[in-house]
Amino acid sequence: MASAGVQIFAFILALLGIFGAMVATLLPNWKVSADMGANIITAISQMQGLWMDCTWYSTGMFSCTLKYSVLSLPAYLQTARTTMVLSCVLAALGLCLASLGLKCTRWGGGRRSKRRAALAGGSCLVAAGLLCLVPASWFIDEVISSFLDSSVPESSKFEPGGAVYVAFVSSGFLFLGGAVFCVSCSGKRRGPRAPALLAPPDKLLQEHQLQQQLQQQLLLQPPPQHQYCTLSPWTTGPATACRITCSETEGGETMVEAEEEAEAEEEEGK
Repeated sequence: MASAGVQIFAFILALLGIFGAMVATLLPNWKVSADMGANIITAISQMQGLWMDCTWYSTGMFSCTLKYSVLSLPAYLQTARTTMVLSCVLAALGLCLASLGLKCTRWGGGRRSKRRAALAGGSCLVAAGLLCLVPASWFIDEVISSFLDSSVPESSKFEPGGAVYVAFVSSGFLFLGGAVFCVSCSGKRRGPRAPALLAPPDKLLQEHQLQQQLQQQLLLQPPPQHQYCTLSPWTTGPATACRITCSETEGGETMVEAEEEAEAEEEEGK
């Protein structure tokens, strides 16, 4: 796994990313007017955000109007709302899971549980970064296309505001932090297995002692002896006998001699 310092750095990046995503979602300056009115009575600056439109006057007055109707909003603005909210929710969930996967913490279970938590948290952070990048890119594309359109009057032209750039930076922080957490648990595990997967030490010691006893018994046991026996006839007078001779090695010293005599009477006259 990655070092604890790298994981802490990734956690800080993710924390900055979720904070920036929340701020960008609430800011009203996703786009600002490019026309500066010369009249002191007219508005000098207009800002439009995801949830409200604000106007600054040269007299110092400031007014904002909430966008209550959702269906009347353009498609890119509805998409930006949805994706930014989902990005904040996923980033918060990923940050909680990533905190469980930090190596420098004691909560989160064992090493395997921390690896899974870090992987899940990193995946949520990467998804949150992508969700934050999509509305910012679409929004800025719409603003630039409207600004370059010659049919749009000068007073209705806007340029990207500060909230769009905050969303871009936050997306980068979330994506980078999530990628580090994913990489931190992608390496192969090395070294011995966890103690929980091994047999108890007492059982291992008993098995080792039993193996040693079996080896000693095999060493003390004498090697098997083979005996070779031969059968030789022996005739003395009218009686016929057979001698059986056994020895440890073929042709060696006689160890056991056994004689068996079979009396047979020969019929005279045959």
